[in-house]
Amino acid sequence: MNARFDFLANPVSGKIVKHLAAAGKPLADSSLPATTRELVMLRASQINGCAGCIDIHTKEAAHSGETSVRLHLVAGWREATVFTEAERAALELAEEGTRIADAAGGVPDEVWANAAKHYDEEQLAALVSGIALINAFNRLNVLTQRPAGDYQVGQFD
Repeated sequence: MNARFDFLANPVSGKIVKHLAAAGKPLADSSLPATTRELVMLRASQINGCAGCIDIHTKEAAHSGETSVRLHLVAGWREATVFTEAERAALELAEEGTRIADAAGGVPDEVWANAAKHYDEEQLAALVSGIALINAFNRLNVLTQRPAGDYQVGQFD
């Protein structure tokens, strides 16, 4: 499979991607646990069908020490017993934030309140920003049919 368009090589979209990637630095520097961040990125990417981001965030999470059992269960997190209540709240926020068009009123107050029980303001800011950012990357990859499978951990650092 070949990409429709190499947005990394194009001068305009390449600059945009660099800015989006730079926006991820404060997320990495935040107090939001790296495991939670990767699980959220992975779940949003699964929902959006973004193979490139699934590849990246599965490998980054594994490199950070995430277990294969938990990675395999992210898609079915609601029925899985391997996630903490805080992680479950973050995954629910990621799903609702990714599926905004499916809910007439956006993210339900109950979902937000549940996340706010487990994360402080800095961590919530990182969660919300991370969800928005991964959705932007998902759309770039899906629109251009960017192939997946060859990502190497740390490749875009």
